[in-house]
Amino acid sequence: MSETVRYEIVEDWIAKVTIDRPEKRNAVNVEVAQGMADAVRRSEADDAVRIVVLCSSGGEVFCAGADLKAVSEGRGLELYVDGFGFGGFVEAKRRKPWIAAIGGQALAGGMEIALACDMIVAGEEAKFGLPESKRGLLAGAGGVSRLAKVIPRNVATEIIVTGDPITAARAYEIGLLNRVVPTGQHIEGALALARAIAVNAPLAVQGGLALAKQAIDLSDEDGMRAGDAAIASLRGTEDWQEGPLAFVEKRAPVWKGR
Repeated sequence: MSETVRYEIVEDWIAKVTIDRPEKRNAVNVEVAQGMADAVRRSEADDAVRIVVLCSSGGEVFCAGADLKAVSEGRGLELYVDGFGFGGFVEAKRRKPWIAAIGGQALAGGMEIALACDMIVAGEEAKFGLPESKRGLLAGAGGVSRLAKVIPRNVATEIIVTGDPITAARAYEIGLLNRVVPTGQHIEGALALARAIAVNAPLAVQGGLALAKQAIDLSDEDGMRAGDAAIASLRGTEDWQEGPLAFVEKRAPVWKGR
């Protein structure tokens, strides 16, 4: 792993990935991009990991986006990883859910990384924004497209074209965040959400995640077909039989992930 990205198993079934460049506002450089791609590969390959929490060091800034020093030196392409996109993450193909734990600011590319996660938990002090329009730029690494899918389009448009940040309270109000927790508790808040997911059947969680990602682009009819296909892939697995059996036997299920 990169020295600027830490990967650790913190509890049963849960991994934590930490972007660790607080002196540079956790900005994405080549080491962070490669480290994030490695973290995705590692979590996807480990059957003992069912869910990942993404956070950063410090507390004032979750991630400031691209390292402008690298960009100014003509090394902007180093911040992209083939098959994984900006930051080694925003285009990564993942089966397992990731939760962004946000403390402080998540702006520009930092917000794009948060949006690439499947859920977001933030501290009350957190702020979110896509300020690119103030610099003649565009949040093209998923910021504009994902934001317009996650929240009402007219609200997303305002955030995109003004470039002004919003508070965690406002972000929760418009549906951008899953949970808002007291300042300094964003990692524990994300872990609490991760625990609630990790106890469930991993194949069902992964199937539900994949279907939810497709749903926004599907008609009702196509969504039903996709749901039927997802159920068919689960039927006959050991976990498919274990859930009902555990209920009948009045015990906690023991998931095998197969």
